[in-house]
Amino acid sequence: MTLPRLRYQTLEFGDIDIHLCTLRDTQEYSDPQGEAENLGINSATWSLFGVVWPSSLVLAHFLNDFETSDKRILEVGCGMALSSLLLNKRRDDITATDYHPEAEMFLQRNTLLNGDRDIAFERVGWADDEDSLGRFDLIVGSDVLYEDDHIDLLANFLNNHAQPACEIVLVDPGRGRKSKLSTRMAEFGFEAAHEKPQHTDYLQKAYKGDILRFRRSQ
Repeated sequence: MTLPRLRYQTLEFGDIDIHLCTLRDTQEYSDPQGEAENLGINSATWSLFGVVWPSSLVLAHFLNDFETSDKRILEVGCGMALSSLLLNKRRDDITATDYHPEAEMFLQRNTLLNGDRDIAFERVGWADDEDSLGRFDLIVGSDVLYEDDHIDLLANFLNNHAQPACEIVLVDPGRGRKSKLSTRMAEFGFEAAHEKPQHTDYLQKAYKGDILRFRRSQ
């Protein structure tokens, strides 16, 4: 069995440093027990959870300047959970979730690497009928609109875990599905706003996506 190669890096958010262990790149693969395969995750997409994507950086930088105190927060499709690690460093009430079987292991490893308290995690799919997550005041995520089939699943998942008064912040790289999601969220009483991220000099290339914000008052 060949273990995936890893990369260590430190990302800066003002005076906060977040240390990360990730996959070296998107060519890594290791599923010796077939756990990911049994979940429908094939070798071509296995590694996508395990690197830091531009949208993840945009979300974390946005949340670094966002008021999160006294809110119960959920990160959906967390992958390397950069935003969860940042919010945890700020002592926020953060829960992370992802469908990938390796996400929790990396989350635990990186939480320990940063010397912080454990982050609540539950592996759950958007189509799962039951979970123990509960409801949240703020839900965040990045690059979660991959396929048209996911729009209804994601919208229902978000609504099922949103408090009556809730804000949702999703960073989308521009896959052409933001309007469809906004339409579905409006059916649940959310008002939508799309904005371009500001000051993205931490990225190697200009970011063409949007920050999608959905708000619902109680």
